[in-house]
Amino acid sequence: MLIRTGYDIVLEYAASTPVLAMLYYHPSREASVRHREGLGIDPRVRIEDYTDSFGNRCARLIAGAGQIRFRNEGLVEDSGEPDRQEPDAKQHEIYALPDEALSFLLSSRYCEVDRMLDVAWQLFSDTRPGWARVQAVCDFVHQHLRFDYLEARSTRTAYEAYQERVGVCRDFTHLAVTLCRCLNIPARYCTGYLGEIGVPATDEPMDFSAWFDAYLGGAWHTFDARNNTPRVGRILMARGRDAADVALLTSFGPSRLVQFTVRTEEVPEETPKGRALR
Repeated sequence: MLIRTGYDIVLEYAASTPVLAMLYYHPSREASVRHREGLGIDPRVRIEDYTDSFGNRCARLIAGAGQIRFRNEGLVEDSGEPDRQEPDAKQHEIYALPDEALSFLLSSRYCEVDRMLDVAWQLFSDTRPGWARVQAVCDFVHQHLRFDYLEARSTRTAYEAYQERVGVCRDFTHLAVTLCRCLNIPARYCTGYLGEIGVPATDEPMDFSAWFDAYLGGAWHTFDARNNTPRVGRILMARGRDAADVALLTSFGPSRLVQFTVRTEEVPEETPKGRALR
């Protein structure tokens, strides 16, 4: 399966402003890229790429005063298979976890493990450790929160989402990640493209999506509390402790969003001569 992705984002700055951008595919997707993406910026500015502490590919630049446009288009191969399911995956004792998983047990900006600890054990102490426990967390979050774009708030934490019972995909993910960490299951926040492939189309505007990985049975596994069903065609862009680590654009000064368009869609396979295969 081939999936075309892209975005068209316009911001306006009052003055020259440093910007960090995570607008590339994640390096783990490198082998599946059919047509390499290119970060287009108008007006053109100097871009310096770097890799952050979580292994995400990032860019740094200085945006001039006025409007600046970020756009990109890429083509990636995908297996066409839904998220892998391993119901027998076991939960590790903390002493048996790899070093790199330990930071994903701790509180972070949007995931207040200390505030949710008692709630988590009251809700899930009777669930079977491992895959079943993480799935129970997803089931709870999926039912507990009401999805509503109009009530999105960039400062909402997992504890606030739990209390307010509303949010968008990042809130579903933050709450699920926090509950998993409370239960001693490493969980990391993921963001990227997720189109309506293999599911009924909706009238909701396309946006970047959020899901999470849980460490079970010696590997990271994908879970999605917002959709709560295996999906096809996830294209990872960045991952970290929570949304603060994977902000797609971070401006070190005032900015105004002028335009925001995201697209991801399955496209026909093409022959070397450019004709679609049937």
